[in-house]
Amino acid sequence: MEIAAPDFDLEKTLDSGQVFHWEKIHDGFVGTVGEGAVYVEQRGEILRANVASASSRCFGQHAQDAHATVAEYFALDHPLAKICASFPHDPAMQTAREFCRGLRIIRQPKWECLATFICSSMKQVAHIRQISRKLRERFGMGRKIAHCVVHTFPPAERIAQSSERKLRECALGYRAKNLLATARLVANGDVDLEKINALSDVDLRAALCELPGVGAKVANCVMLFAYERLRAFPVDVWVERVLRERYFPRTRKLTAGRLRQFTESYFGEHRGYAQQYLFHHARLTRHLSARKR
Repeated sequence: MEIAAPDFDLEKTLDSGQVFHWEKIHDGFVGTVGEGAVYVEQRGEILRANVASASSRCFGQHAQDAHATVAEYFALDHPLAKICASFPHDPAMQTAREFCRGLRIIRQPKWECLATFICSSMKQVAHIRQISRKLRERFGMGRKIAHCVVHTFPPAERIAQSSERKLRECALGYRAKNLLATARLVANGDVDLEKINALSDVDLRAALCELPGVGAKVANCVMLFAYERLRAFPVDVWVERVLRERYFPRTRKLTAGRLRQFTESYFGEHRGYAQQYLFHHARLTRHLSARKR
């Protein structure tokens, strides 16, 4: 199927550190959208997507359902030009905006996103991808697409039935204990990830931070990538470095509280997008500079 995708860059979006399981193959990428396997490639302003026949029930009975699911996943309805126009007009933000042109915030499944970012603590993107792959291969369901086999992310119930030892075998380290505990809370119904979507940003963040392995940074990532709270502004080492170097170059003592107040007032209603652009630009340009040395 073909999907209109103006003002969109598939590769930048999938490589921007918000989702970790898509693999480059041929002229596109293979991965899963929820329980369905998908191959997708970009031709100008058109996405060409194939959905595995075994995944049809995951997307509904008709091609229109799969079309809508893929378009929603990649947030093709976000008014990206308007969002980018709301960014502050400073050199750092404008450079990141140009570098990340077409990058969109994906709408991820809530449990998948939460679990993945619990596993991301103190890990680089390449390591998170390895953990995601091992969890999927060991506990997920295999799906065939484009002569490949991809694996769905295991539901909370499947993880909850496992053990810390088995999860540690997926390279989680100390994160295994937190993932297992959170999975059991979700599987037992003690935490309803859909129900808490009705909470305000402040209350949603607080609810997420009560879960094992979830601090402010992980909570903000989950709010941004799974709950579409575009005002969430995760601060990791990359973003903190950008903020310190570009916005507070002469400030020696910069507290987390002051950074939070600054980002909330300075970057506007779509600051989650601003954060993602700053993050992606900083991470890739630092890596490119390191290679050149």
